[in-house]
Amino acid sequence: MRTQFFACLIGLSLVPGSVAAQTQPIDWVNQYIGTGNGGQTYPSVTPPFAMTAWSPETRPGNVKCVPPYYFADTRIDGFRGSHFMTGSCGVDYGDMTLMPLSGALKLDPTTRASAFDRKTETATPYRYAVTLADYGIDAELTGTAHSGLMRFRYTRSGPAWMLVESNSGKGEGSVQIDPRRNEILVVNPVRRMYYAGAGKPAGISGYFVVQFNRPFKAGGTYDAGKLSTGNRQHPGSLTQQGGDNPPGAYVSFDLKPGDLVEARIGSSFTSLDEARRNLQAEIPGWDFSRIAAETKAEWATALDKVRIEAPADRKHVFYTALYHSLLLPRTYSDVDGTYPRFAADHQVEVAKGFIDYGDFSMWDTFRAVHPMLTILDPDRERDMVRSLIAEGREGGFLPDFPMWNNYTAEMVGDHSLTVIVDAYMKGIRGFDAEEAYRLMKQNAMELPATHELYVDGRGRRGLESYLKYGYIPLEDPVLDAFHKGEQVSRTLEYAYDDAVIGRMAQALGHTEDAALFVKRAEYYRNVIDPTTGFARGRHADGSWDSPFDPTVAYHYITEGLPYQYTFFAPQDVPGLIQAIGGRQAFISKLDGLFASGSYNHGNEPSHHIAYLYDYAGAAWKTQQHVRTVMDTLSMAWQATTTPGKCPPGMC
Repeated sequence: MRTQFFACLIGLSLVPGSVAAQTQPIDWVNQYIGTGNGGQTYPSVTPPFAMTAWSPETRPGNVKCVPPYYFADTRIDGFRGSHFMTGSCGVDYGDMTLMPLSGALKLDPTTRASAFDRKTETATPYRYAVTLADYGIDAELTGTAHSGLMRFRYTRSGPAWMLVESNSGKGEGSVQIDPRRNEILVVNPVRRMYYAGAGKPAGISGYFVVQFNRPFKAGGTYDAGKLSTGNRQHPGSLTQQGGDNPPGAYVSFDLKPGDLVEARIGSSFTSLDEARRNLQAEIPGWDFSRIAAETKAEWATALDKVRIEAPADRKHVFYTALYHSLLLPRTYSDVDGTYPRFAADHQVEVAKGFIDYGDFSMWDTFRAVHPMLTILDPDRERDMVRSLIAEGREGGFLPDFPMWNNYTAEMVGDHSLTVIVDAYMKGIRGFDAEEAYRLMKQNAMELPATHELYVDGRGRRGLESYLKYGYIPLEDPVLDAFHKGEQVSRTLEYAYDDAVIGRMAQALGHTEDAALFVKRAEYYRNVIDPTTGFARGRHADGSWDSPFDPTVAYHYITEGLPYQYTFFAPQDVPGLIQAIGGRQAFISKLDGLFASGSYNHGNEPSHHIAYLYDYAGAAWKTQQHVRTVMDTLSMAWQATTTPGKCPPGMC
C-alpha cells in the first residue's frame, strides 16, 4: 500500500528548502483559521518555536481556554507579547500588553479598545497590520525568536500616548519607566494554574524590556482595570507594583501627524538583563522590513520542506495546520544559553550546545508532531529531547505535560519518554541515552520520596495499583490528578509507554529490564473484556463494571469512549486483533465504530483508528475513512472562505 505522509490522501513530497515556486507554502497560511468556534488559535507573528508570540489583543486578561484574539470580536484593546499555547485550553502567562492611543488618555481595556475595519487588517506569520480607527493609528507587528518590533503611525494631531501593562495576577508584577534609557520594564511572575501545584509560584517570570525609537515624556502609572473613580491612576509615578489589578505605565510623545513611534521589545524567562541582551542580539536597530523579511524566510524554509499537489482550499488548510504544528514547544533559553531551571525557584541553568524548550503539550503531540519533527527537523527534535532530559534531571522525574516550566500531572500517560525513544530509534543522537533511560525506568518503577512531591506532579498517577494488579482498578480514584479516575485509559497508555521503555532497554543492552517491560506491555489485555471485546472498567476483584455500553462516556475513559480506547494498543496491534477475536471480528468492530458515530476526529484518542484496517488486511477501508475524515472534518472547508470559522478541534 502506498504510504501517505501526514496521513493525507493528497500527493506531497519532501523537498529542499531552496526549491522555489511561484506561490510559496507560506502564502497559503490562513492566520484566521481556528480564531473562532473553539479553535483557540490566534494570529501571532513569530518565527517557528519562538519564546514569545506577538498578537493583537481583543480579550484582555489571562483566562483559561481564552487566547488573546477572536475573529468575531470587533475591537482591539492592545498588542500582546503572549505565551498562550495556541490551540490549547491552557491559560496565558508571563505576558504583557502594549497599546498606542491618541487624544484623551484611556487606561481601562474596555474603554480604550478601538474599532477597526477588517479591510485594514493583514495577518501573516511574519507581519500583522491594522488601523485603529478610533485613534487614527496604523499599527504593525513583527517578531524574532525572543523579541518583537512594533511600529505605530499616528495620523492625527493632539496628545500621543503609549500604554504598557504587565498582565500579572493580583498583588504581583511590576512596571517601571526609565526615562534615562528610554525604556519601560515589565515583570510578570508566573503561577501554576488549574493543574498540580495550582496557585503556587511557578518559579519563573516573564521579563520584558520595551525600548522606543524616540524620546518620551513619563506620564505615570496605574492599576490596570476599571478606573471610574480615578483613584488608581498615579500621574508622575515611575514605578508601579501589582495591586488589585495588574500594573501599567503610560508615556507620551511629541508628534506631528504622520510621525512614527517604534517599540522594540526583548523578552526572557530569566531576567530583565537577559531580555535586554536578547533584544540587542536580535533587533539592534529599527529596520522593520528586514526583521519581517527574515522571519518570513524562516517560515518559508520550515514550510517548504513539504510540498503538496492539491486545490487551493486544501493548501490553505494543510499549510495552516503545518504552521500551527511548528509553534510549540517554545524556546525557553536566551541567546546566551541561560534558561530557568525546571521546577525550581528562579534558579538559572545554561544550555550548552542546545536550545532549551518548554511547554510540551505532550498528550497531544507525542502522537504526530514529534514524529513529524524527527523527519522534518531532526536537529531541533534532538534539542527538544535534551530539554526533556534536563527537565527530568532538574525536577527529579520526567514530566508528563510540562507547562510554565513546571509539573502539571495534566493528562494521562507518561509520554515524554515515548518522544525520547522515538528519536533514538530513528537514529537521532547527541543526548545522554543512559541518563534518559534511567529517568524512564524511574518513572515506570518508583514514586517520589514524599507524598508532597507526588501531589506536586511528579511520578505516574496510579502507579501502585498498576504494578499491583496489572491494571488500575476502579477502586483507585486517582485523586491527585487534574483528570481524576480514567483508570482504563491510564492502563492502556502506561502499557504502551512500558513497551517503548522495553525497546529502549533492549537497544541499550539492559536485557532483564527489556523482558520486564515487554511483559508489562501486555497489560493492555487486562482491561479488554473478552466477553464484549471492548476496553472496560474493571474492579480490584477482577469483575467488570456494569452496566456497560461502549458508545457511552465513562469516568474511567479519558476524553472519549470505550469504543475509541479499545483500539489503543499501538505496541501490539496483531495481539489486539487476536484479543478481539481475529481479523474479521476486528474489522467488524472498526466498522461499528464509524457506523455508530463514535469516531471523533476532534480529539486525540480517535486519530489513529482509521489506519488499523490496514493491519487487518482491509487497506481499502483505511483509504475510505481517511478520505472521509479529510473531506468532511479535517479540511474545515468554511475556514478558508469565511475567516474565523473552524469546527472545534479541527484547526
